[in-house]
Amino acid sequence: MVVANKHNLSIRKRINNNTQDDLVCKVKLLNACDLYKNRPEVRIINGTVIINTVKREDSGDYRLRLNNPDGADTFKDLQVNVEAPVGSVRVSINCSSNQMRSVSCSSEGDQLLYSWTLNGETLMDENSSIQLEEETEGEITCTVKNHVSKRQKTVSTEDCLVTSSSLTTSNWVSHSSMLVIYLMTLFALLGGFHIYIHTQVRKERRSKPDDEEI
Repeated sequence: MVVANKHNLSIRKRINNNTQDDLVCKVKLLNACDLYKNRPEVRIINGTVIINTVKREDSGDYRLRLNNPDGADTFKDLQVNVEAPVGSVRVSINCSSNQMRSVSCSSEGDQLLYSWTLNGETLMDENSSIQLEEETEGEITCTVKNHVSKRQKTVSTEDCLVTSSSLTTSNWVSHSSMLVIYLMTLFALLGGFHIYIHTQVRKERRSKPDDEEI
């Protein structure tokens, strides 16, 4: 147990692959802080170091050192990770041509972990996207969390979006079908015209002998 009036504490950030210390602050009698790099947002309250405006650069390995009156030093190493909180969660459902639905979840933040529930039942998949059978109905929820915060988004499986590739394929099939119809119509017209010309020629050939006799 640390006696406040008998110990001075210093907190140092480990640098150069943990071979050197970079002074962060000194805690004198657990109630004052002599800051390094002019960080006024760092305070000491009841022996606890509080950083009101934390930065990503604050991540790293730290060493807490106790200076005893008898000259002996005691230290403890700890690791600090600064993570951005989870941002807004977005869920999209895309229909594919293989009787499946692809459900994707996305968000912003660090060290994100994903989990899914379908109609309240937990799905054993922790990826950012999952596959569902086409006939799946109900509500699907994507939960995103990290060490800082947690957020979630729920959508209905009826909200199925057609992917751009599916639209391209559909348009290609539609245009191809129209082209086939046009070609078939053109061939039919050409065939009919050919039959008409052939019939007229035969009629003319048959009428020529009659004209000569007259």
